[in-house]
Amino acid sequence: DGLDYLIIDLPPGTGDIQLTLAQRVPVSGAVIVTTPQDIALLDAMRALKMFQKVSVPVLGIVENMATHVCSQCGHEEHIFGAGGGERMAREYQLPLLGALPLDIRIREQMDAGVPTVVAMPESDLTRRYREIARRTAAHLAQQALNKAIAFPKIVVE
Repeated sequence: DGLDYLIIDLPPGTGDIQLTLAQRVPVSGAVIVTTPQDIALLDAMRALKMFQKVSVPVLGIVENMATHVCSQCGHEEHIFGAGGGERMAREYQLPLLGALPLDIRIREQMDAGVPTVVAMPESDLTRRYREIARRTAAHLAQQALNKAIAFPKIVVE
């Protein structure tokens, strides 16, 4: 069976990788991931504008490291600022697809090669990931297919 979705995690900003991908591969949509800090938001805004210039639909914004979760007591606080992703989404009239905390369990699970949704299927973290995925898929489904762009030929040897 074919892929339903291919997600490519790109470095932040508007570098050659993003531009080349957007120009050479039929990209159905982009999700802009930012952190709440002003400098990160500026970088994310540049990326958003670049995708708009090359006619790649921006599906929404995800705010990463929105809060820090204390591994001892579970207290959650906004150590990097609050609401940056929400402000950006509002400014560009895009949906805020979700917010993820800075949580040591995510790093530990990734280091162990076990995604959070597998390691803790009933957790709040998993609920957040699933909600972001659901919202992203819903916005992607609303995009018109661009049949004018032919897919590149991929050869596997």
